[in-house]
Amino acid sequence: MLHGAIGAKDQLAGLKELLSTGLEVHTLNFSGHGGSDIPEEPFTMDLFAGDIITYLDKNEISEINIFGYSMGGYAALYAALNNPGRISKIFTLATKFEWTVEIAEREVKMLDARKMKAKVPKFAAELAKRHGESNWETVLEKTIEMMRGLGNNNILNSEKLEQINNEVLVGIGDSDKMVSLEETIAAFRTLPNANLLVIPATPHPIELVESTRLAAEIKKFLG
Repeated sequence: MLHGAIGAKDQLAGLKELLSTGLEVHTLNFSGHGGSDIPEEPFTMDLFAGDIITYLDKNEISEINIFGYSMGGYAALYAALNNPGRISKIFTLATKFEWTVEIAEREVKMLDARKMKAKVPKFAAELAKRHGESNWETVLEKTIEMMRGLGNNNILNSEKLEQINNEVLVGIGDSDKMVSLEETIAAFRTLPNANLLVIPATPHPIELVESTRLAAEIKKFLG
């Protein structure tokens, strides 16, 4: 299971517990997240996809199914594209597929650490606890750079999505205000072997997704 941007694996702990009966479940923190060392290199999908493959190699896992929330879904698809045979089924939830310069600039406005501390101090404190008091602002800065990079070059454009032959379940909550239903449907229609799941009364934050329902959908997808 893969977390989203500015997130960490601890956010998936409850879902992991629900899935652990009958399944072997793995979680990891992407580089620089969850209190791990901040890499000198920029946050990129190449870095995060590399984290996935490194984890598989370290744990001697030849092939795995992935549930990826938000950015985690994007990273899973990108890793599958570039590492054929290492990833089997992929379930994405609330993954943003449409990236332009304008969209990226809109998204990064919400990642300004100074404004966060002034307007949503509780959320800023949560990020400081999640990533470390000395790291969380750097995580935001590097995430801003990553999003702007995707805005300039969406590396999972329709041409790339057409090359991903994995079985994919593309999921979205019908109350998601960050990811549109239209871009999700477009990705579903472009992926060669995909199905679409729209979860009712569900916004973007993973903490607000009904975990029992989500666990059931994951188990159903994995068969």
